[in-house]
Amino acid sequence: MSEKITIYDIAKKLNITAATVSRALNNNPKIKESTRELVIKTAESMNYKQNKLALALKSGRSNNIGVIVPRIDSNFFASVIRGIEEELQPHGYQVIICQTHEDPKRENENLYTLIDAQVDGILMSVTDVTPDNDKAFHNVLEKNVPLIFFDRSRHIEGVSSVTINDFKGGYIATKHLINEGCRCIAHLSGDQSLDIFKNRFLGYKQALLDNGMTFNEKYVIRSKSSVEAGKEAVDILLQLDTPPDAIFSSSDFAALGAIQELKERNISIPKQFCVAGFSNEPFTKFMELSITSVDQSPLEMGKMSARVFLEQVDKTDTIKIEKKVVLAPELHIRKSSSRTKT
Repeated sequence: MSEKITIYDIAKKLNITAATVSRALNNNPKIKESTRELVIKTAESMNYKQNKLALALKSGRSNNIGVIVPRIDSNFFASVIRGIEEELQPHGYQVIICQTHEDPKRENENLYTLIDAQVDGILMSVTDVTPDNDKAFHNVLEKNVPLIFFDRSRHIEGVSSVTINDFKGGYIATKHLINEGCRCIAHLSGDQSLDIFKNRFLGYKQALLDNGMTFNEKYVIRSKSSVEAGKEAVDILLQLDTPPDAIFSSSDFAALGAIQELKERNISIPKQFCVAGFSNEPFTKFMELSITSVDQSPLEMGKMSARVFLEQVDKTDTIKIEKKVVLAPELHIRKSSSRTKT
């Protein structure tokens, strides 16, 4: 294995000082353009690679951004990451991706690992439950590293966020089901300790009340974002004295499970039972029985999160303005709830 080329090797070959090589590689204005070009050309021919960590320690910037998500095997989070990369890449930033797998301990470790890696900022969506990680969040802020939440957020002073209007999303989905003639609408809710699920629930509840319908807690089932959870929820709901005739699910995966269980019970969708989900996952529109869903605009969410970071990192002062960006949801009406078109 050949030895690693250093600035001293380049300096020796060009018969100049290592300091001159270093300044040329780092675009120091004191270096003549002809010298800079010669140093860069020589460095490339010698296959020289800059020590990015050392450069980061010296300049205070690594041009790396940490992105923390619950999981990357999700179209939503994959699309958010794509948006972040598309927005930051032209500015010279690279993205380091971490997963929490909904584990608060791993989330905590990710935060400290990214800080140790000298990232210039952290963009993240928090875990389902983040009970003891406020200390880690504050540690990020104390290091003067911009922290931006997207989708799932926590109420921490000084932290910006980019979210969707989940209340409105829950409201318009439920209002649509009411307009389709549904009179007993159930809700599959996620963990309401998270704002996204709490607000989707509140939107659902308000739509019922605004349209003269009674809210009944028995029709609200807390479920995970999984197909199996959707099946289990339907089993519970159909055992009620007055079963529902529709479901608004806070998750497309739970909505899919609900539909599968309803079909197994020979319940006609949407004639007898309507279903709407949330997230607009790709499978919702490609199924034979396409699923009505609320679009969260993940690509735009990722791009907007990156823009908020760029606004903060470009500020020369130490005062960071906390910014709350709320994107508008869009309901995509499909076969699973469209009685008027069947």
